[in-house]
Amino acid sequence: MIFKAKEIAHQLGGTVVGDPETEVSTLSKIEEAQSGSITFLANPKYTPHIYSTKASITIVNNSFEPDGELQTVLIRVEDAYAAFTKLLDFYQVSQLPSPEVSPAATIDPQAELGKQCYIGAQTIIQAGSFIGDQSTIHPQVYIGKNVQIGKHTIIYPGVQILDGTEIGDRCIIHSGTVIGSDGFGFAPQKDGSYQKIPQLGTVWIGNDVEIGANCTIDRATLGETKVGHGVKLDNQIQVAHNAEIGDHTVIAAQSGVAGSAKVGKYCVIGGQVGVVGHIEVGDHVQIQGQSGVSSNIPSNMAIQGTPAFSYKDYSRSYIYFKKLPDIIKKIESLEKKRSQ
Repeated sequence: MIFKAKEIAHQLGGTVVGDPETEVSTLSKIEEAQSGSITFLANPKYTPHIYSTKASITIVNNSFEPDGELQTVLIRVEDAYAAFTKLLDFYQVSQLPSPEVSPAATIDPQAELGKQCYIGAQTIIQAGSFIGDQSTIHPQVYIGKNVQIGKHTIIYPGVQILDGTEIGDRCIIHSGTVIGSDGFGFAPQKDGSYQKIPQLGTVWIGNDVEIGANCTIDRATLGETKVGHGVKLDNQIQVAHNAEIGDHTVIAAQSGVAGSAKVGKYCVIGGQVGVVGHIEVGDHVQIQGQSGVSSNIPSNMAIQGTPAFSYKDYSRSYIYFKKLPDIIKKIESLEKKRSQ
């Protein structure tokens, strides 16, 4: 699609400096931009690039004042980064396929589709499931029985959503993710073997959630595994049965939350973090990457390590961790002198 500078400025609440009829059809990084693209400048580190960029339009902050000649049309806004993010979102929506149901999709007669949905080829939707208005279900998605998916939700190819799962509005689920698989529940027997515990619960996912590629969210043994409103999960994350992730928490790649653990709201969890089962992490907790959380954590903490403890204490202790060989030598030297 082609847009003019004046149209973009109107959408972003900005002001055009230059030819308002300038047209663009793609987005790009400022240092790699070509004619016909739009870019942005928010970080002062990239300011030198604005004088050489080939972008037809550049979004800048109102405070930006050039000290050289520009070849790009400017759109001045209050916050260039936020404005470009809004533009990216608009561009992504414009790239979604037009509403239609592929004849190669398999939809049970007892399933229900909302208005203006897109259902791709080889997607399967089982009985009792409902897809909300203007949702996009890409090809080769499997949706089990009695699944509820809200409005304006995007499911990418290869996702599997199993029976009874409930997903809210405006969610994005990336390829390879499995939601509603059995939790890891086995009862040890006297002979050392394990008896599988039936997993009869479901998964509940709130509104505005984004789940990365190849994540696994297990169904509860009983009740629900819960992922709250606004949660953002990176790729390759495991959320175990009956776990709960609070609203607006973000979790980086390769992290795992074990069964029945509860993570609070507005938490920030780094990559490769492990949270053991049956503990509670409070609200507004920050957990540094590769930490192991093995006990309850109060709200408003920043923690690191395995087992994780206060981030400030960890940083202070780490100074001594690195000096341990020298410290041991000094202690041994003092012991020798003492024994003489």
